[in-house]
Amino acid sequence: MSYPDEIYDEAIALKEAGEVEAAIEKMKSILEIDEKHVLTHSALAVYLQRIGNNEEALTHAQKVIELEPSDPFSFTQLSVICQRCGLIQEAEDAMAKARELQGGGCH
Repeated sequence: MSYPDEIYDEAIALKEAGEVEAAIEKMKSILEIDEKHVLTHSALAVYLQRIGNNEEALTHAQKVIELEPSDPFSFTQLSVICQRCGLIQEAEDAMAKARELQGGGCH
């Protein structure tokens, strides 16, 4: 297991213990080691949105898209984050892209 993955596991344990803000800080330390750690960006998008930091949550969700542009889940997650942030059109656009990548888009 690589060092960022070990820190990620520690952050998940913190989150599961109800220490979301401590988990967020630990995850941010991963990005200082590996700024392209997709799982960290994905988790940060969710955790930051939950604590009301919508702008930063969106930044991380968009980073996941940048790092994994062909993964439908990346766009699904962006859609959910956008919806929870009240960005309905952006949420619909992201979901349409996820469906397109899954082969279920309109032809």
